[in-house]
Amino acid sequence: MTKTLLSFGHGYSAQALSPLLPEDWRIIGTTRNEDKAAALMRDGIEPRIWPGADLAPALDAATHLLISAGPNEVGDPVLNELRSEIVARRAQFEWVGYLSTTGVYGDHNGGWVDEATPLTPSTKRGQMRVDAEAAWQALDLPLHIFRLAGIYGPGRGPFSKVRNGTARRIIKQGQVFSRIHVEDIAQTLAASIAQPNTGAVYNLCDDDPAPPEDVIAHAAELLGMPIPPAQDFETADMTPMARSFYAESKKVRNDRIKSELGVTLKYPDYRVGLAALLAADRRTH
Repeated sequence: MTKTLLSFGHGYSAQALSPLLPEDWRIIGTTRNEDKAAALMRDGIEPRIWPGADLAPALDAATHLLISAGPNEVGDPVLNELRSEIVARRAQFEWVGYLSTTGVYGDHNGGWVDEATPLTPSTKRGQMRVDAEAAWQALDLPLHIFRLAGIYGPGRGPFSKVRNGTARRIIKQGQVFSRIHVEDIAQTLAASIAQPNTGAVYNLCDDDPAPPEDVIAHAAELLGMPIPPAQDFETADMTPMARSFYAESKKVRNDRIKSELGVTLKYPDYRVGLAALLAADRRTH
C-alpha cells in the first residue's frame, strides 16, 4: 500500500524531509499561494492551496500527517478548520508529527532543559505553542512532537548579513541559544516515521548551545571579513520581535533523538554547519 504524507504548511523543514522518504511515497503539501505551489510541484509534491482547497480527498488518502503550520491568536489553524475530519480518520494514521519550538520551555537563565522540563513559556508565541501542543495531544492520535531550536541551513544562515554589513553582534551577558541545521531536522523526522513511538516528544537541536555573537563572529572569520562590532543589548536598536528572542536563555538537551531514534547529527555544532553551508554556497556561485 502506498504511503501518503499530508503536510500542512509544507515549508522549509518539510521540504528538507521530502527527499528522505521512499520514492514510492505520495506527498501532498499545503501552501498559501500559487507561486509556492508551483515550486512544490517542480519538486514532485502535490500542492494544495489551503485554506481554500477541499482537503477531504487528501485526508482520505493520508497515512501520515506533518503539521508545520504555526498557531495564532485564535489557536491552531489546522485544528480550527479540520479537527473533526482528522479525528474521524484517526484509525488510518500511522504517524502524526507536530513541529513545535523549544520556546515552550521559557527562560532558564542559561541552564539546561530536556523533554521532561515543565513548560513555562515567557513569550506570547511560546504560550501559543504550549496551547497548540496540548490541543493536538488531546485528540488520541499517534502524535509525535518535535521541539525545534533555531533553524538554519541553505538560504538561512548569517553569511548574507555579514557580507552586506547588516550582521550585528548583540551582547547580552550569559545569553545562549540552541540551534539545528534543517538537514538534521529532516533526518530526525524520517527516523521517527520509520519507528513511530506514539506520544513521544523530542528536542531537535545540536550539541553546542552558544552565544549568538559567537556564531556571527565565526561566520565573518570564515568569510575573511571583519568581525562586526559588538552592541550592548540594553541600548541596541531592535524590533520588539528581535528583542523578544533574547527574553529566553537556555541550553537544550538532545539525548532522546540519539538514544531512541539512533540519530547521528550531520552538523553537531554551528562551526561544522557554517563551514558546510559556505562550501555549498561557493560550489553554486
